[in-house]
Amino acid sequence: MGDTSIIITEDGSHSLFHSGLNETYHSIHGAIQESKHVFIQAGLEHWLKNNKKRNLRIFEVGFGTGLNAFLTCLYPSHEIKIYYESWEASPIDIEVSRQLNYPDVLGSPELFSDLHKAFWDQAVVISKAFTLHKHKGDIIHDRLSESSLFDLIYYDAFGPSKQPEMWTKEVLSKVVDLLDEGGCFVTYCAKGQVKRDLKSLGLKVETLPGPPGKLQMIRASR
Repeated sequence: MGDTSIIITEDGSHSLFHSGLNETYHSIHGAIQESKHVFIQAGLEHWLKNNKKRNLRIFEVGFGTGLNAFLTCLYPSHEIKIYYESWEASPIDIEVSRQLNYPDVLGSPELFSDLHKAFWDQAVVISKAFTLHKHKGDIIHDRLSESSLFDLIYYDAFGPSKQPEMWTKEVLSKVVDLLDEGGCFVTYCAKGQVKRDLKSLGLKVETLPGPPGKLQMIRASR
């Protein structure tokens, strides 16, 4: 498993501990409840409530355990077709993914497996309503998608204290440039400098209540 080991968080769902960064992939207070709160409720549900489009394009920074993609794919989106593009510099081993208990908690083990088995660097149809395009790459140095803009951005990099290079204004600008008019950017982070940088990039920034164990989070809109 290299630098990672499986841990159990307070809601009973797994996360990974990265020994090199001394950091977990998800909140120790509950991996599933954190992802649902930040990315599904504050991001996906909010966008669906305010838009009538039939096609939704999501850009994710940090595929990680695949939990955000799994929850998004499981969400009953009422005939909305989702194109989900995710960037990950260091994918976890497929054998590690098979040990994660998200399918035990949420069901759909074949679906979770399909997300991890999907080839990298090409679009893969997971279901009639969900297409996944995983990129193995570094968003700091690599050229990001230029084919179209995105409606929703899940920013799920390791925190600023662990990976400050992922939270510079330059990198945030590179990602925010992909956000379409009316789109939303959501992250668990609530650091003041991140809020200021997002505002300076032309987004309307909201400070929302965070998931259990975290006071606040950010949602920013164009």
